[in-house]
Amino acid sequence: MIGVYDSGIGGLSILQALRRELPEQDFIYLADSGHGPYGERETDHVLARARRITEHLRGRGVQALVVACNTATAAAIEHLRSEHPDLPIIGVEPALKPALALSRSRRIGVLATRMTLASDKFARLLEPLREQAQFVLRACDGLALAIENSVQGSAQAQADLLACASEHVQALGELGTGSGQIDTLVLGCTHYPFIADQLQALAGSEVCLVDTGAPVARQTRSRLADLAAPAPSGQGHIELISTGPSEGLQAAARRWLAPDLHASTVGLP
Repeated sequence: MIGVYDSGIGGLSILQALRRELPEQDFIYLADSGHGPYGERETDHVLARARRITEHLRGRGVQALVVACNTATAAAIEHLRSEHPDLPIIGVEPALKPALALSRSRRIGVLATRMTLASDKFARLLEPLREQAQFVLRACDGLALAIENSVQGSAQAQADLLACASEHVQALGELGTGSGQIDTLVLGCTHYPFIADQLQALAGSEVCLVDTGAPVARQTRSRLADLAAPAPSGQGHIELISTGPSEGLQAAARRWLAPDLHASTVGLP
C-alpha cells in the first residue's frame, strides 16, 4: 500500500496520475483538511503535521509515502527522509525544468503558494535556472482554499474561485507567445490542475500549462520497483480519509477519480 497525503483535496491530482501509472497498487489518501490549507501557514505547523501524518500512515502499513503537496514537500520532506530512512518518500515540486524546456519566449510564470515560493527548497530549485529564463512568481493567496470550497458546487463558490484565479493570472503580466510575453505557466500547487481549464482560458490558448502529476507517478514507480506487487484482483483499492469533515474529499474524489468512492473522517490531532 502507498500512502498519499495533502492538506486537502489537491493531492488527488497526484493520485490520479499514480492510478494511471500503478493501477494494480493499493492507495490510502489522507487529506489533512482539519489542519489546512498549508500554503499560508507557518513552517513549524506544516512540519509538525507531516510528522504526525507519516507516523499514522506508517502505522497503517504503507510501504511508501507520496507527499502530494508542494508546500509540505518544501517544508518537511528532508526531515521525513532523515527520520524514516527505510521508507521511500516521494515529494512534488514546481515543474521549473520541464517549463524551461517548453518555453520559447524564456519568460515563465509560476503559480504557487506563498510558503512554497518562500522556501529554501524552491530557492535551490530556481537559482541554477535564473540565467536561462525569467521566472515571474505569483503567490496565489486563497486559491487552494477557493478550489476546496468550490467542490460541492454552489454558484457563489464557483464565482469566487473564478475571481480569485483571474486576479492571480492577471497579476503575472502579459501572456502569449510574443517577445517578452509569458508563454509557459507552472502550476506549482497540486490543487491547481483541477482548474486547468479555467486557468487556460484566463491565460490564453497559446500558453502552455505544466504540472507535476505524471513525473511524480513515474518516479514513484521507479522507487517501488522492488516493492510494488499486484493486488489479487489486479485492480488496486483506494481508501480515503480526512482529518476534517469528509464530505468535500468524497465529492472531489467522486468527481475526479471514481463515482463510487467513499471518504471517512479520522481523528488525528
